[in-house]
Amino acid sequence: MAFGLRTKSFGFLEGEPEFFNAFQWWNQIDDSDQWQTGTYYALCVAYTLVSFIALVQLVRIQMRVPGDGLTMQKVFHLLNFAVNGSRAVLFGLYKSDFAIRAKLLEQMLMELPGLLFFSTNTLLVLFWAEIYKEARGEPSQKLRPAYAIINGFIYLICLWIYMWIYMIASKTATGLEAAEFFLSVISFFALLGFLLYGGRLFFMFRGFPIESRGRQKKLYEVGSVTIICCTCFLIRSTLLAFSGFGKNTDLDVLNHPILNLVYYLMVEIVPSALVLFILRKLPRRRVSYQYHPIR
Repeated sequence: MAFGLRTKSFGFLEGEPEFFNAFQWWNQIDDSDQWQTGTYYALCVAYTLVSFIALVQLVRIQMRVPGDGLTMQKVFHLLNFAVNGSRAVLFGLYKSDFAIRAKLLEQMLMELPGLLFFSTNTLLVLFWAEIYKEARGEPSQKLRPAYAIINGFIYLICLWIYMWIYMIASKTATGLEAAEFFLSVISFFALLGFLLYGGRLFFMFRGFPIESRGRQKKLYEVGSVTIICCTCFLIRSTLLAFSGFGKNTDLDVLNHPILNLVYYLMVEIVPSALVLFILRKLPRRRVSYQYHPIR
């Protein structure tokens, strides 16, 4: 989804030619095939670059600790690769994707990367929650099953909502408003998760002695990622809610190239790139303490 502004919905423009002329350039950009093509190909390139960075980091981690299996760090970079790669494919083939007549398939194709983005970033919340509970001596065995159940529930609900839109409410705006409101709600809960466990972990690290090894670096990592992800999900939640209930706004993926570029940069591309940069540190190599014969 992307954020679009329908200037034709403003009634005062009809009787005020000066206002209409002021917005005329915006309508020309919206109607320009060159602007649309350039914008979506630029998004394709940006998503491809972030996806490639995540893949390179995943390969580096695998080469550093090949015997650790599928760790949470590896899953995080793998999901980043999947999210940004799927967005790159969608925008690279936007003429084919957005020409799909089946509304259900079109909506699911556009929303699946957004749901994967939610799962990717809330994986950090799960990781922080485990660290926080283990540091306080509290049980953390139920966190991973809870994460899987919550994500599975969200994917099933989204599928049900879009099935309902396609089969029942396809001729009205009620179904789309319900979908946008639901996505706004889950983005808001992701924001709360980062505030809760990111804030707790930040203050826990802050309470360590100043001379503690790695204290400042951990403070920087947790604090920076918390701010970035909270800002990202706050913008996403606000715009989705505003679009679902605002009369003069619409979420559209074709007719508003500039707003779509700004939207995706703010809520996915820039946050993903910054988080990957902040969390770029590789795990330590496993040192074998076994004796080896001297040749």
